[in-house]
Amino acid sequence: MKAIRFHEYGDADVLRYEDVPTPTPGPGEVRVHVAATSFNGVDGNIRAGRMQGPMPLHLPHVPGLDVAGTVDAVGDDVDGLRVGDHVVGFLPFTVDGASAEYVVTDAAGLAIAPESIPLADAAALPLVGLTAWQALFEHAGLRAGQRILVNGASGAVGGYAVQLARAAGAHVVATGGPDAADHLRALGADEVVDHTAADVAAAVTDPVDVLLNLAPVTPEQLAALAGRVGDGGVVVNTTVWMPAPTDEARGVRGIDLYVRSDATQLAGLVARVDRGELVVDVAERVALEDLPSVHARAAEGALSGKVVVVPAG
Repeated sequence: MKAIRFHEYGDADVLRYEDVPTPTPGPGEVRVHVAATSFNGVDGNIRAGRMQGPMPLHLPHVPGLDVAGTVDAVGDDVDGLRVGDHVVGFLPFTVDGASAEYVVTDAAGLAIAPESIPLADAAALPLVGLTAWQALFEHAGLRAGQRILVNGASGAVGGYAVQLARAAGAHVVATGGPDAADHLRALGADEVVDHTAADVAAAVTDPVDVLLNLAPVTPEQLAALAGRVGDGGVVVNTTVWMPAPTDEARGVRGIDLYVRSDATQLAGLVARVDRGELVVDVAERVALEDLPSVHARAAEGALSGKVVVVPAG
């Protein structure tokens, strides 16, 4: 089969499009004929070697943490999935991923794919959708009537966070560039702050109960944003190189989010998609052999929106 692999850490040019053996599922595993994977920001950090401590890899490595595709082989001791099922999943960080024509993974980590969108587009859901869900409801405990500031709302995680927070009955303040305002309002934002035209912390005049930071701000900017969180509130931060600030005197908790795979939560997100309650945004679809160019553009800051990566055929 064809796959993208890197044999050493480095820039995007270490990614190679090459022939590799087609994997065979073991007990508890299924093989998925990949309809698509997607690019996530963490993929670039893994490839560059910045995540070797928490995510040790055996090289060469196939990237691609999201998968959407069709089960085409089933190992022993697998219940609930059969050949022909359309599935989605968030794959483990340290094993070969879905930037390939086929991938083998634990059956327990997969959910049945949405029926209301193209199967390939469903690859835009797992990692970022689960990040948003876990940030809002596991860590922040978001409730109806609360105010939430989503900083970096125009990114892939932010779009899901805005939709889910609004559906939960929260008042959503979202940040984004001038081109994102209409889209963020369409997703459910009550207020939109243009981060290119104003200091976000100064522009948020009323305290919020939850700050979800998805943007690569400085520690000083994050501290200023956390200052807009009211007493007893929560700061959830996904920029793992910079700890979330805590203010014990005011009872403000700081939480650094590390997303995990959860097939039950993912199935819940899929159900929302099929009910028309959650929009899956895909900005671009590229061929598998063009994945190195996606990594290169991401490194240059020239990537906008969610990119779905599709193997030939």
